[in-house]
Amino acid sequence: MMRTFLFSGFTRTQLKHGRDRTMRIVIFANGVIENPEAEIARWVGKEDIVVAANGGSSHLLKCGIYPQHIIGDLDSLSPEMREDLMAHTTTFHSYPPQKDETDLELALLWAASQNSTAQIVILGAMGGRPDQALANLLLLALPELEDRDVRIAGDGWVILVIHCGETRTISGAMGDTLSLIPLGGEVRGIKTTGLSYPLRNETLTFGPARGVSNVFAASHAAISVEAGILWCFHQHTVEQ
Repeated sequence: MMRTFLFSGFTRTQLKHGRDRTMRIVIFANGVIENPEAEIARWVGKEDIVVAANGGSSHLLKCGIYPQHIIGDLDSLSPEMREDLMAHTTTFHSYPPQKDETDLELALLWAASQNSTAQIVILGAMGGRPDQALANLLLLALPELEDRDVRIAGDGWVILVIHCGETRTISGAMGDTLSLIPLGGEVRGIKTTGLSYPLRNETLTFGPARGVSNVFAASHAAISVEAGILWCFHQHTVEQ
């Protein structure tokens, strides 16, 4: 059965006051966030749940914000940071350093077990070590997240995956860049509308870069997939 999702952009004012959108679980990872205050203003509202994946807490503390939850092996926290977080009633979800999952993966699995309608936004997933950045991109394909609205965001980009049987409608602006990249194999039956270079029931294979740098020809683009998993990279040219 084809599943349809509306993937909408929101103004900074709407986000700040929490109007006209679903609740978010916003996860801060320990990667690069060039302007934490701007990303917080864009993505975090009053009713949202703020989660730090271990060292991601540093981005929040620099802005005077305390996460409701911190998840991971906590090896990036100094004793002073722990005391500060505990004083502000942050809930700690502690794991041993010798584990199979990364801290961000644990945070995502926790988020997936919470409010089933909440949108999950990951900030700070990119930059730093390239192996960790790639692993973070792959986490979007976790089976536990298949029916959830999840994306990596920051620095003008939003990244998500489209699973088989899904249709995603993405809001943007004419001239925005949209790249479609197969994740781990062949993706078949790709159909798009609202793009300058439409795909009409076509196949993208893992390796070639054919799906890179498409362009919004309207204020919305729709992408559907019949088989496989497709990365979708959206670069905003204007504030949404």
